[in-house]
Amino acid sequence: MNELPVVVIGAGPVGLAAAAELRERGLTPLVFERGATAGAAVAEWNHVRLFSRWGELVAPAARRLLETAGWVGPQPDSYPTGQQWAGEYLIPLAEALGDDIVHLETEVVGVTRRGRDRVVDAGRDSEPLIVRIRRADGREERVPARAVIDASGTWGTPNPLGGDGLAALGETAAAKAISYRVPDLEDETVRARYAGKHTVIAGSGHSALTAIVALAGLAKSEPGTRLSWVLRRGEIGNTFGGGAADQLPARGALGLRAEQALDDGLLRVVTGFRTATVEPATDGRVALVAEAGARIEDVDQVVALTGFRPELSWLSEIRLGLDPVLQAPIELAPLIDPNVHSCGTVYPHGVNELSHPEPGFYLAGMKSYGRAPTFLALTGYEQVRSIAAALAGDHESAARVELSLPDTGVCGGAGIFDEPGSVEVTALSSGAGCCGGSPAPELISLDSVRGSN
Repeated sequence: MNELPVVVIGAGPVGLAAAAELRERGLTPLVFERGATAGAAVAEWNHVRLFSRWGELVAPAARRLLETAGWVGPQPDSYPTGQQWAGEYLIPLAEALGDDIVHLETEVVGVTRRGRDRVVDAGRDSEPLIVRIRRADGREERVPARAVIDASGTWGTPNPLGGDGLAALGETAAAKAISYRVPDLEDETVRARYAGKHTVIAGSGHSALTAIVALAGLAKSEPGTRLSWVLRRGEIGNTFGGGAADQLPARGALGLRAEQALDDGLLRVVTGFRTATVEPATDGRVALVAEAGARIEDVDQVVALTGFRPELSWLSEIRLGLDPVLQAPIELAPLIDPNVHSCGTVYPHGVNELSHPEPGFYLAGMKSYGRAPTFLALTGYEQVRSIAAALAGDHESAARVELSLPDTGVCGGAGIFDEPGSVEVTALSSGAGCCGGSPAPELISLDSVRGSN
């Protein structure tokens, strides 16, 4: 099977980095991206500025490939927007890889083992994987592969507003009043939806903080704009992050700006609120009703930023070894479980932690984290470097995984944050946290790097 290509699903930052690593090692990558351009998911948050610098957002193998084509990278200490990350890096990288490698408007609809469903044992280590794709014209094909790296991300599957993991009653019917993305207030049509209105922001991650900062600015300039911030946890705790102690300065500054909006009286905080029902009102507004019966009335818009989850339905014939809580690879899950820790750096990990019972199949990038909320592009780049090394037979390099991530500046086990009075938060003045450093979110408006299939 070694003559077959390695299929990479998703032409986002981690998928394209995987292709560059594979190509550099003499393997044949095939990248399938359902969007019309590389970085299609990134293009959906063009207005957002990342809080990682350019120097942390370009994969090493990708840089080497681009520089052979004369590419000159941006200033490493500057912070790009999503539009700049895609336009100045991801699209040129896809072009450098070439149309024979990167196939756009090509959706992966299934992965299986040739001639075998998931029940059959025989031949799983000798028959190739089969990737079923659908082209833009609707034509379907079967592509044999020696290995598959699923870097399709989680951007397309946001968590619902409902506090129990399911959509709240009435959530689907109220779709016109609910957004699952940080609003682009530079767009006049979008701005009009929130100006002078009552908006509820649900969520405690960096996406929610970004929305708070943006909408607080609107509240200052547009009379009648009201903001309510809904938290499932019992108190604010360390939600604003480590501030000046954060080793990513822009990330720390985001939390400080959001905290200032609260101090300025620009939003009302409702803690311990787990949405159960979205009730329509006669005037076109909605009311949010919590499981315990508390209500938030006269809501014009809801911005639900409660995280993301992996889409696994089209992997139903693949033998996945997933943690029952996070839906991340079993060996990786204990290293990233937010119920255990939210501080320190994620332990170095690579092909060994990312392997599954299905030979030659790997989840990489944000999808490898399942429902865990914190991820850096640097993590994904190291993941695919290790996987590519293993596929090339360089097992020493694959096992030599080194990863050092910036500390968040806060420390505490997220699993206890729902209980009032139980939160322990330590603002750190220097690198070490209680767990030796914490995996940090990449984006100001996103809890993680999102790929696309």
